[in-house]
Amino acid sequence: MPTHRSVRHAVLEYFKEHGRAHLPWRKTTKAYRILVSEIMLQQTQVDRVMPFYKNFLKQFPTPAVLSQAPLSDVLKAWSGLGYNRRAKFLHEAAKAMVMRHKGKVPQGYDELRALPGVGEYTAKAVRVFAHNEPEVLIETNVRTVIIHHYFQKQAHVSEPALLDIATHLAAGQDPRTWHGALMDYGTHLKATHGNLSRKSALYTNQKPFKGSLREVRGAILKVLHRGAATQSSLKKALPHDLHDRFDAALLQLQKEGLITKDKGTFRT
Repeated sequence: MPTHRSVRHAVLEYFKEHGRAHLPWRKTTKAYRILVSEIMLQQTQVDRVMPFYKNFLKQFPTPAVLSQAPLSDVLKAWSGLGYNRRAKFLHEAAKAMVMRHKGKVPQGYDELRALPGVGEYTAKAVRVFAHNEPEVLIETNVRTVIIHHYFQKQAHVSEPALLDIATHLAAGQDPRTWHGALMDYGTHLKATHGNLSRKSALYTNQKPFKGSLREVRGAILKVLHRGAATQSSLKKALPHDLHDRFDAALLQLQKEGLITKDKGTFRT
């Protein structure tokens, strides 16, 4: 079993040489920008997020601007990033910030958790990266580091066991620097040793995008970003191999409030 000191040394030495200081959200401590990045990074790779992040902030630089924008504009700016519900949640969160927090991202954990679409990890990440608060973050890269150093021979690792070690490793460290270093080192380990976080009890395989309901939903939204359409014209605009799941995707988008129907015409 390695010592916590030796693991910290490995993490920080890697970060010193190879840390991803170029990432735009690493260059700011503004809570709104951190929140946008964290929501975009959910289940999405860094390289895909970067151009969307920059363009989104140019279009919606503050919670107030975002809250006043039509949802259709927000969804259009998000189009291509996937998981479009995140855009709707962020839009609703901006409205809540304007109503409850004078247009600012709250700093307290409970207030952050009360925002639409903000879960435990996102709330803690905002507190760490915007305010340097001593939270302990657990996500796939952190799990990879801990499993690599402490649980290589185990087939399954419980979340409490991971959290216990993560808490000890973070003790006495600068929260912002430590978690950035941990995530960068975890990314390196995934590239060189594979995704060890699969051993985590919470790990779930992400379903393929091709042919999924997500693909159909995204295709429908792309068509509607160009203008309103009837159900028949909308379906005709999609590739034939997406037609089987068209009705289910259309109904789901309506239920989630991502599209509306008025007199037989759909629009975002």
